[in-house]
Amino acid sequence: MAEKQDLRGHGHEHQQSGAGRRLARMVHEVVSHGLFRTHSHDSADKTDAALESSSRGMRVLAVSFAVLMATAAVQAVIVVASGSVALLGDTLHNLADALTAVPLAIAFSLGRRAANRRFTYGYGRAEDLAGIGIVLLIAASAALAGYEAVMRLFNPQDIRAVGWVAGAAVVGFAGNEWVARYRIKVGREIGSAALVADGLHARTDGFTSLAVLLGAGGAALGFPLADPIVGLLITFAICFVLRDAAREIYHRLMDAVDPALVDTAERILAAVDGVRRVGSVRLRWIGHALHAEVEILVDHGMSVVDAHAVAVEAEHRLIHELPRLRAATVHTDPHGPAGADHHASLSAHRTH
Repeated sequence: MAEKQDLRGHGHEHQQSGAGRRLARMVHEVVSHGLFRTHSHDSADKTDAALESSSRGMRVLAVSFAVLMATAAVQAVIVVASGSVALLGDTLHNLADALTAVPLAIAFSLGRRAANRRFTYGYGRAEDLAGIGIVLLIAASAALAGYEAVMRLFNPQDIRAVGWVAGAAVVGFAGNEWVARYRIKVGREIGSAALVADGLHARTDGFTSLAVLLGAGGAALGFPLADPIVGLLITFAICFVLRDAAREIYHRLMDAVDPALVDTAERILAAVDGVRRVGSVRLRWIGHALHAEVEILVDHGMSVVDAHAVAVEAEHRLIHELPRLRAATVHTDPHGPAGADHHASLSAHRTH
């Protein structure tokens, strides 16, 4: 015989007053981005948290898009004046990086939609699709930059306005490094792999901008091939970024998680009173949040009510102690003589 019970109303919803929620939000912003923020298990707070994460992501995209477009515009003017193919490659890369905000913005907007009977887990996977778009944009920028560099190797040209090219390289580095730090910081805080990948992409763009300085220096010393050679080096750097971004998105598409998270979940469950042994632990990312499905073994002589209480505590511990976990399903099975028919399946949900 098996029983299935739902813990959504298990009685520890930690409701906050309006003033308490405002205070928690202030602490969240000023002190440590969520480490001290209290939480609730009700659907309204879940929606608020999801919207807050998406809103922060949208702000990052809007600001970084503006910064990178301004950087690319400055560089484009100097490309026309100087004819530097290395700077052209860097400009194209910055433009592609800015345009990655478009698929991410669409993904964050979709992620705000509530789950329904067709998409029962919601629309968080839209970020993974956006990640594929980002990978394709990076690949296109690498191909175009490489083509221009190869063509210039066969048809070398003198670089004009070398000082301006060097200045544009510094501007490119500063703009990309600022955007990279901003994207990576917020992406890690809201659990967005696509945003982190985009930040890593921007960081490498910054270093490729510095490489343009080498091309400008070579041209100033009377070595015109320095410019296309640096252009090829930038292309290779973009390819390394492409590899890392593709691997990150592939892991998300394949439901990969950091093994350390599984170890942490197992330690949390093993420490719960009444848990004899921890069975399988499955974790997956859906958008910004982790979802868990775990099995625990309890004494075969335990009553259904007591098993329910153990499952409640296991779910409670997981949601409170495992970072970015939004929902957990806890299955309890008997541990003891064969033939015991005591089994319960319990679930709960929580949003940061």
